[in-house]
Amino acid sequence: MARTAPADTLPVELLPPLPPAAEIPSKFLESAKQWWAAGDKQSAISEERLLRRLPFFRSQKPTSPLSESELSDVGPVIAYSSRIELSKPKHYINTLSMISTSLFQSQFSSSESPSASSSPTPAVMLHGYGAGLGFYFRNLLPMAQWASRHNTAVYALDWLGMGRSSRPPFHVKAHKKDVDARVTEAESFFIDSLEDWRQKMHLEKMTLIGHSLGAYFSVVYALKFPQRVERLILLSPAGVPRGPDNTVPASEMDPPSTTSSEDRAEPASNAKVEQLEAKQRVAKARESRSRKILTYLWEEGFSPFQVVRTMGVWGPWLVGKYSSRRFSGLTSEETRDMHDYILNITMAKGSGEYCISHILAPGAHARKPLVDRISALHKDIPVTFVYGDQDWMDPEGGAESVERLRQAGHGKGKMYIVNNAGHHVYLDNPRVVNNLLVKELEPKI
Repeated sequence: MARTAPADTLPVELLPPLPPAAEIPSKFLESAKQWWAAGDKQSAISEERLLRRLPFFRSQKPTSPLSESELSDVGPVIAYSSRIELSKPKHYINTLSMISTSLFQSQFSSSESPSASSSPTPAVMLHGYGAGLGFYFRNLLPMAQWASRHNTAVYALDWLGMGRSSRPPFHVKAHKKDVDARVTEAESFFIDSLEDWRQKMHLEKMTLIGHSLGAYFSVVYALKFPQRVERLILLSPAGVPRGPDNTVPASEMDPPSTTSSEDRAEPASNAKVEQLEAKQRVAKARESRSRKILTYLWEEGFSPFQVVRTMGVWGPWLVGKYSSRRFSGLTSEETRDMHDYILNITMAKGSGEYCISHILAPGAHARKPLVDRISALHKDIPVTFVYGDQDWMDPEGGAESVERLRQAGHGKGKMYIVNNAGHHVYLDNPRVVNNLLVKELEPKI
């Protein structure tokens, strides 16, 4: 009788089937059922639904070298989920690894280690505030293919305290009026855990691809650990410009519309930046008077995700209002899968989300803007800023940062505007962003 292969080595189509995501709730009973089902198990299922779109995905890391038949099933790259335990007890980082099979096999050989490879530096994808690695599901396949071509690896992480990583208590001991201390303490919660993860993974250097707050933390990490960063790719980065007039969070509720027939990423011209800023000024003029209330709650450390949790059985309904509207550009199946994923990581215990009032002031501008810090970045680290043409992040901050880098003798800064994309630029226009990511990651001769 033929031996049955363990589940973690089976091709995706042979893995145990997952139940399909439920419809986005529109009624009380539907919402109540999803609220009752939410939890760690459902969170893992919702993430795996997104990741199984990779034909070479495994639910767990294989614990031994792949056999010839397994290599034939997997192909040139393997992907798997794992929890990377950090130095502090009960602290771990949820990790998706996508590794060329030849590099994966070498991990079991004493004669060669991944760190000794001459391949390009591994890339690490870092999500934004309150999100998770599953948000990158439309970008993972091209990134994995890049890894297979160059015999390297791409990782996607959940920040400590977010996604499906551990949720330790988040506390800032600094006095409320000591802004510098508050910011430093909050930043350290994330960047120190990223450095801990890097050490556990035995990576010498990393290319960091960060979105929004994840891009902000990527820059802060590079300022503290410059010898560990190969390059930075910042997708709609948060916290770049100074001043309260740089953002209009309410507009993020709307999906991007198709405004340009030229579906591409183009170098950011002054005219393009001004055009985007003009749109933001119009949107800001329409903001509600409730802003004062939101400002008060923000300063008191109230997390927007608390609203979902405090609504109890109505929480899934509220999440559905957002996901069905914001991600209407996805297929109906993708939208349902994203809804279930967002719901389950939102319903988890609050942790890293409470950083937001320490890092950003009301209006989402940074208390210590990156534009005032980025000139200290090591001159050998290339930096690429990427904004959507319907973004709510102010591209002027990126443009000024590139200029400040140039003035500091750092000539490796550049910026792109992606047409037909909003803040979730990588989800709104994945084809253009994927091509841009691969272009930026290609080894420069």
